[in-house]
Amino acid sequence: MNFPGPPGPTQVSRPDYPSFIPQASVKGKNQAKNGPREGEAGHAMKAIVLPKYGPPDVLQLKDVEKPAPKDNEVLIRVHAASVTTGDCEFRSLKLPLAWRLLFRVGFGIRRPRKKIPGQELAGVIESVGNAVRSYKKDDQVFAATGLGLSAWAEYCCLPEKGLIAMKPSNMTYEEAAVVPVGGLHALHLFRKADIQRGQKVLVIGAGGTVGTIAVQLAKSFGAEVTCVDSARKLDMLRTIGADHVIDYTREDFSKNGEKYDVILDVVGKSSFSACIRSLNKKGFLLLGNPGLSQQLRGMWTSIRTSKKVTGGMISYKTEDLVFLKELIEAGKIKSVIDRRYPLEQVAEANRYVESGQKTGNVVITVQSWHPSCTSERSREWLDEDFRGDIVDKNGDR
Repeated sequence: MNFPGPPGPTQVSRPDYPSFIPQASVKGKNQAKNGPREGEAGHAMKAIVLPKYGPPDVLQLKDVEKPAPKDNEVLIRVHAASVTTGDCEFRSLKLPLAWRLLFRVGFGIRRPRKKIPGQELAGVIESVGNAVRSYKKDDQVFAATGLGLSAWAEYCCLPEKGLIAMKPSNMTYEEAAVVPVGGLHALHLFRKADIQRGQKVLVIGAGGTVGTIAVQLAKSFGAEVTCVDSARKLDMLRTIGADHVIDYTREDFSKNGEKYDVILDVVGKSSFSACIRSLNKKGFLLLGNPGLSQQLRGMWTSIRTSKKVTGGMISYKTEDLVFLKELIEAGKIKSVIDRRYPLEQVAEANRYVESGQKTGNVVITVQSWHPSCTSERSREWLDEDFRGDIVDKNGDR
């Protein structure tokens, strides 16, 4: 569903730990490599190419060679993808120096080796490799592309055993495309805490890609959920199930006397000490985007006290994507979509994400474009009983 956050500016939060730096070790074979080459007659597709690191304007829409699936791969005709903060970090390399150097070693010293960005998608399988048994032509799927990236294109090859699953039957391609990255990240962390019914959960930075799914996951586990974010996102957070909301510009969550069984710090900008003080005994602090100092302090805290701190390396599993699909089809999780952009306007979508104003997710429509697939913001409430106006993309929201 789509949600228009209330009017008002949002401060940009830039995490110390880059959200794109690979934190996932995929169970199974590595994700496919989909580096583009100039298109050949009859075998070309449209794709967004990143020839060098830099601002959004470096992104180029080009004709490149349509990939062909290997024996263990499926070829997906992409209908929708997303733009996340991690995508912007990959493109710009606006990271702390140490992470920037590490990133260049892993992904290309002078220019990216992975030429087509994009971490998640939804679409239809066009063909399968000879060894593929789980999927067939015309299956509707959603997926995280892993280290192979390549979602910002008309076609993408992924391994059958990768992070791919059948698309939830009650979601559009656009809604399904924004689930894998945030959903897998939130689910992995929450499973570390083993949330029980009736526990109190605090989600800091709840209004973005990871946070909106984390809130709904915690509610599905039976928790009492408090959300922290900017004022313009609080109504949306209430609509997706938050029991309590805190505007961080007006209130410090660590000074209201409340204690929590689980705290998820999505962005990684909150005071580590404040989070620890706000935990109950034997509580869990989940670091969604930890810096090095937070990880070291977390290890020390876990050793010396009854409170546990977890973060860092994250392992994503295909069965977790299937679990998210089941929750969606049970009505437990809905996607929050802020804006839609067609493929050729990916640069503009990157600028909007980097502005820090997005509520939930930004979608890239690739196939089957229609009039609503524009950069204008759809003003539709999550409860499906209210539909507002579409406002100009440059106007106040």
